[in-house]
Amino acid sequence: MLDQNKIEGRNPVLEALKAGREIDKILVAKGSEKGSIQKIIGIAKEKKIPIQYVERQKIDQLSESHAHQGVMAFVAAYQYAELEEILQRAEQKKDAPFLLLLDGITDPHNLGSILRTADAAGVDGVIIPKRNAVGLTATVAKTSAGAVEYVPVVKVPNLSQNIDKLKRNGFWIIGADMDGEKDYYDEELTGKIALVVGSEGSGIGRLIKEKCDFLVRIPMKGKVGSLNASVAASILMYEAVRQREQKGRGDSP
Repeated sequence: MLDQNKIEGRNPVLEALKAGREIDKILVAKGSEKGSIQKIIGIAKEKKIPIQYVERQKIDQLSESHAHQGVMAFVAAYQYAELEEILQRAEQKKDAPFLLLLDGITDPHNLGSILRTADAAGVDGVIIPKRNAVGLTATVAKTSAGAVEYVPVVKVPNLSQNIDKLKRNGFWIIGADMDGEKDYYDEELTGKIALVVGSEGSGIGRLIKEKCDFLVRIPMKGKVGSLNASVAASILMYEAVRQREQKGRGDSP
């Protein structure tokens, strides 16, 4: 049985592109950029789908049909949402909108764990970039323990531009970074917010960091310099939950 997240072969990939399937990325064997593959590359570029040129051996190793013809597409296991849809739905809720932006999360287990916590914490939606990040794969879905069915995920070509859009819609953008001026529990995480979490290796990208309204840090008392991305995201999400519930009760900070 073929992996449902892969489409192999020139015609199947071409038809998937024409049909508007959500494609995370396309692998093209070096030296195969001729004929119908050229058409695939052209359509993919128009749709801003990432293309990776790799050695044919790499696709051979990933192939299950052994008839890939030098091209393989990775498709989303679940449908992505639209940002406008999330914003409209969030505005209709009693509670202030609460979003999560992920910059450079490449591990599917991390993304799955983050979605699981996002569902539990009442996050209205998660925004991820198209490039250099994992999409909604079967592994993500499994790790999320079903949360992928309930937490809307938006995949955008440019995270920075979407931050600008969120700001125009009244959101405060709060980034998690070791250079943050305040500890996360000393900053206001109520109201209309979007939390930004980066990869555990490189953190939030420079441009995204500059777009944040302010940065918060998670104190590190031990010898290890950083937390797993899903753990860091969980800490921040639940601090936002704590503050919101406290504010709803009218408690003093």
